[in-house]
Amino acid sequence: MAKPGAFKPNKGALKRVKVTGTGKIKRRRANMSHLMSTMSAKRRRKGRSAAVCPPTEQRRFREMLGLQ
Repeated sequence: MAKPGAFKPNKGALKRVKVTGTGKIKRRRANMSHLMSTMSAKRRRKGRSAAVCPPTEQRRFREMLGLQ
């Protein structure tokens, strides 16, 4: 059991993002699990790469992970 007042990071956020060496937060792209036959090849290719979260999302993830 956690100590009273101890910070517990959001486990769902921990599993979904990675923090880069420079402190940016990387995430996986959405809509890339199935039904990709309707997508253009360009869209499928772009979906394979990880994306860097925008600053507003990064702020939210930092709070959840306890990086502030």
